[in-house]
Amino acid sequence: MTLVPGLRAQLVIAVEMEDTAKKVGSGDVPVLATPRLLALAEAATVRAVERHLTPGRTSVGTRVELEHLAASPLGSRVQVGVELIEIDGRRLVFAFEAHDDHSVVGKGTIERVVVDRARFLAASERRR
Repeated sequence: MTLVPGLRAQLVIAVEMEDTAKKVGSGDVPVLATPRLLALAEAATVRAVERHLTPGRTSVGTRVELEHLAASPLGSRVQVGVELIEIDGRRLVFAFEAHDDHSVVGKGTIERVVVDRARFLAASERRR
């Protein structure tokens, strides 16, 4: 594993109806849903480290701290950037910030743990 603090990634979307609180069921307004904001941030963390993990390894989310600060309406361009800020063994901590065309709309931290993909999947199957 060749992970070092400072790894970054970003994702950009235009808010569409499928991204809204009304569509995902987290509210009844047509603005970027908090769960969708979180999913974008998590996807960016995966992107930041995926090329740096050894074959057979992946990372899984374990903890999230999120502040959703402003509403992004349909058509808004939202950019989510992440940075790996801490490595503690297999534990990875990312800071993220999301912006639309006007302001910071969200920020927080996401923790992930690096796991062996096959062992992780086998353990999840045993939980059936």
